[in-house]
Amino acid sequence: MKIQLPLTAALLAIAGTAAAAPHEGSAFIRDYDADHDGQVTRAEFDAGRLARFKATDANGDGWVSEEEYVGEYRNRLEQQLAASDRTEEKKGEERQRQIRQAHVRFAVLDKDRDGKMTQAEYDVSGARAFAEQDNDKDGIVTAADAAATAARQQAAREKADR
Repeated sequence: MKIQLPLTAALLAIAGTAAAAPHEGSAFIRDYDADHDGQVTRAEFDAGRLARFKATDANGDGWVSEEEYVGEYRNRLEQQLAASDRTEEKKGEERQRQIRQAHVRFAVLDKDRDGKMTQAEYDVSGARAFAEQDNDKDGIVTAADAAATAARQQAAREKADR
């Protein structure tokens, strides 16, 4: 059971990121393509992640609390839900599910369980997200990379559903 709980939390964290976190291909490119050339270099990505970490660290103390992490995520989620054509009931369900997942993700990312997510802890998930999207491993995420990643993820979901 001790092994299953962290694994389950990690899988839930990964599965729950698509709605508001920019780890889905098109959202990834949209959110991190600083020069608007349709692709994301590792340098663009790292700069965007650093900016997001600093923005999430609302009180500027150099680390992110669970409250700060979930609050920043909630703001992005609310913007997406406001633009959504879902019913209010479906928006409420999605909000509840995603906020619950944000708490799980914080717990997964706070590796030393001290309630303080450091830049280094935050960067681990970023490195994983970039590697996942960079399908051809050339250090640049393109629309082709994002499409290949989406197809790979869809195939894995279908296999898991069997």
